[in-house]
Amino acid sequence: MFNFRLILAIIICLAAVITLIGSPTGSEDFGFRSILPPLLAILLALISREVILALVGGIWLGASFLADGNLIAGLLRTLDTHLVGALANEDHAFILLFSLTLGGMVGIIGASGGAAGIVLRIGKWAKSARSGQIAAWAMGMFIFFDDYANTLIVGNTFRPLCDKLRISREKLSFIVDSTAAPIASIALISTWIGFEVGLISDSLLPSGAISGSNQAYGIFIETIPYRFYPIFLLLLVFMVGFWNRDFGSMLTAERRCRKTGQVQSDNAKPLAGTRDTDQSKVAVTSNSWLWGVLPVVVVILATFIGLIVDGRSAIGPVASAVPLYMIISEANSFAVLMWASFSGALAAGILGCFGAGLKLSQALEAFINGIKAMTAAAVVLILAWSIGHICLEMKTADYIVDVSREALSPHMIPALTFIISGLIAFATGTSWGTLSILMPIVAPIAYSFPLEAGLSLEMSRSIMIGSIGAVLAGSTFGDHASPISDTTIMSSMASGADHIDHVRTQFPYALTAALIGLLIGYIPAGMGISPWLSLPAGAMAVVIVLRVLGKPTEEKG
Repeated sequence: MFNFRLILAIIICLAAVITLIGSPTGSEDFGFRSILPPLLAILLALISREVILALVGGIWLGASFLADGNLIAGLLRTLDTHLVGALANEDHAFILLFSLTLGGMVGIIGASGGAAGIVLRIGKWAKSARSGQIAAWAMGMFIFFDDYANTLIVGNTFRPLCDKLRISREKLSFIVDSTAAPIASIALISTWIGFEVGLISDSLLPSGAISGSNQAYGIFIETIPYRFYPIFLLLLVFMVGFWNRDFGSMLTAERRCRKTGQVQSDNAKPLAGTRDTDQSKVAVTSNSWLWGVLPVVVVILATFIGLIVDGRSAIGPVASAVPLYMIISEANSFAVLMWASFSGALAAGILGCFGAGLKLSQALEAFINGIKAMTAAAVVLILAWSIGHICLEMKTADYIVDVSREALSPHMIPALTFIISGLIAFATGTSWGTLSILMPIVAPIAYSFPLEAGLSLEMSRSIMIGSIGAVLAGSTFGDHASPISDTTIMSSMASGADHIDHVRTQFPYALTAALIGLLIGYIPAGMGISPWLSLPAGAMAVVIVLRVLGKPTEEKG
């Protein structure tokens, strides 16, 4: 309660002082005031680590400025204009329904034993510490559609197998955490994609970088090669398992477990890693893996086919002469994702009832529980859209471009964006909150600043795409490394690991991937160097670092 009162007091005091400065009545030139709403949201998030309240504070302050400095009117407009407006937008409704429906599908898959069946099938192949780590990594890669589902499923189901193979709980929690948000954030189909595509659309559409919201999905795909951090981290996790090499405190933990079978340190206090997180309501059989695989396949196929069909319909008779990527970019991606998520949920329900033997009431209950798990994400979505609209109305990006034109080199935007995004996400423990604060600012700046600096269209677009990728990757890094991140805590819980041990052993690996991404990825990206050159160079760096710093986990003699 004290924390809440502190936050409320800060909001009221700052807003009152700023209101005394005055708001430009009848003018659209808010000047330095335009940066105060997102700045307040960032500061409150850093101080309190309460992203939802921080976003509300930023929205309230911005709404007060738009209401000529009236705090009461600003609070009322926050509720009846900005929040309602975010929900009333058709594209936003698509994104919200898609995310909730996909969450319901995940719930049915868990209840039907589909996820557990997949793990059991993979477990037949895992006979050693090396194969056990690779199997856990592969399972994390497979459950790409949701980071929460990934964490709970992989952690709880692989824990007994990893204990048997003498893989430390620190290592399991590292694998679980590193294949949750990193893979979900770059997957073409996931519970993240609606949020990411929506932010890209809202941030670029007003600036003219894209002519329609449908093109946001195409921009999202273009940013994937620029997601250096999650790509390099996923490679690092695989190589660590494949070579059985570690460094730092993880090496100590693994050698302890290999020698003694002691999966945790002597002073470990593991979080409640119970088996109750396995929500299967039926017996797991040899066919159970199908109930998990087939719905995901349906979603993937439905999305791909839907994008092509809808894109061709939008282009018209000349579609046969248009490249595939242009067809996909012209499709209504929001509607297609909605169709795909509904198809996947329907497939999961049918397979669960007629294949796994779920009762209809059980399938519906699982679907609702899956939707409930997405409630917090839905709240963040609505607040993100609202503060983005506030920044648009107050022309926050225009002001930052004006004041930074002389001091900031457009070539450094991707690198600085990655650093700032990582720091905010680390301090707040959330990637989505970071994205909601930074994307509406960074994306328009990265589009207009290079052009105003006189750079070529090709170079300017490269910087813009790289900067958007840097926001997305930096927030993933900060969230992954943060001890207060929900997925970090859930990874410790699901793996039955001591949370501090998990954070301490994981951080050197996260920092390694981040530094390689910064030095070999984002700095060159600002110079116009293709990511297809940076990716193999960065992969080589990952291999070299592991060979130099890493040592075998199984000591000879």
